[in-house]
Amino acid sequence: MATALTRLAVLDRTALLEFIKPVKRIHESGDVSEFLTSLAYRDIGIFIMQLNHAVCPRHRQDTPVPQTFIISAKNQPGAPVVALQELLADIEHLIDQAPPAPGPRRFGNLSFRTWHTLLEDRVDAMLEAGVLGETTAAAGGEAAREEIKSYLLGGFGSSQRLDYGTGHELSFVAFLGCLWKLGHFKTEQEEAEVEREIVFSIIEPYLALVRKLITTYTLEPAGSHGVWGLDDHAFVPYIFGSGQLTRPIDENDPMPLEGSVRGAPKTGDIIKPQIVEDNRQTNMYFSAIGFINDIKKGPFWEHSPMLFDISGVKDGWGKINKGMIKICTCRRHSSAMGPDIESIANFWNHSRTNSSHATADTKARTSTK
Repeated sequence: MATALTRLAVLDRTALLEFIKPVKRIHESGDVSEFLTSLAYRDIGIFIMQLNHAVCPRHRQDTPVPQTFIISAKNQPGAPVVALQELLADIEHLIDQAPPAPGPRRFGNLSFRTWHTLLEDRVDAMLEAGVLGETTAAAGGEAAREEIKSYLLGGFGSSQRLDYGTGHELSFVAFLGCLWKLGHFKTEQEEAEVEREIVFSIIEPYLALVRKLITTYTLEPAGSHGVWGLDDHAFVPYIFGSGQLTRPIDENDPMPLEGSVRGAPKTGDIIKPQIVEDNRQTNMYFSAIGFINDIKKGPFWEHSPMLFDISGVKDGWGKINKGMIKICTCRRHSSAMGPDIESIANFWNHSRTNSSHATADTKARTSTK
């Protein structure tokens, strides 16, 4: 029986919202247990799940051919999404003002610090402009911007370590979650339509920008597990990309646990370069694989054994999507106990006292306990 999808609650902006500048809260692995019981942990999971559900193919009443959703759809997004696209474009333009320093470097190009400083200097003005400025002004003005900009800045790597990883990616998703809770994406459109715009018109362009930063400044992987990690830099494209290819559902059905939509590439096709090229402009999973092929040499099974093993799944993209959700949960759990502690800490620095993201109460408490 179909059930209503759980979505991240939008805060009541007529209530008194208190915003506090984020501070570092995770210092060692034992602190992670508190994070796992926080509203921030719950909310980021709900937000990812609702976006994943939105990109799943849908049954159509008038035809047996299901409706699928792709990256390069020509639909014009709404004003809230356009505001984020303009933000990303402004951030990308800063690369021209901080060209990479000449000469080979083993561990990242120092010009990335110049780029990051430019972003830090201009981020307030970016968040004050246009529709984004209207959202933060209505929520709490400067105090609201102070909180959400921490997530935004955290989404673009470490200028100190000259690296980028999945913890930074998670920070950007949390930034979008903050905006969702502040009502930024609340329009006359259907919620699922807005969610698809968030995935394809904000998150995918963000990933493209990050890939440009990685190659321009030769950024190191942050918290990498080496060949035994899923991907050096990204995780969410594997969730949403597999979600795009799952068995179709009705609007209020849960995500399928197995099966693929008609016409989907085979799960094993990720090791075939031409099929990857044919699909990377429309599917986020293949887009991520395409970037791996761009920057790594040698046999795929050798440099990406985990993805290679996953490609052997016989029960379709629904099974892979289910597995990616499990891995995502584990990465927010146990991997924080190992090399990824710094990445999780980067997220928790911002989330523990963040009233816009971590709190679902109408009272907007600033504690996650």
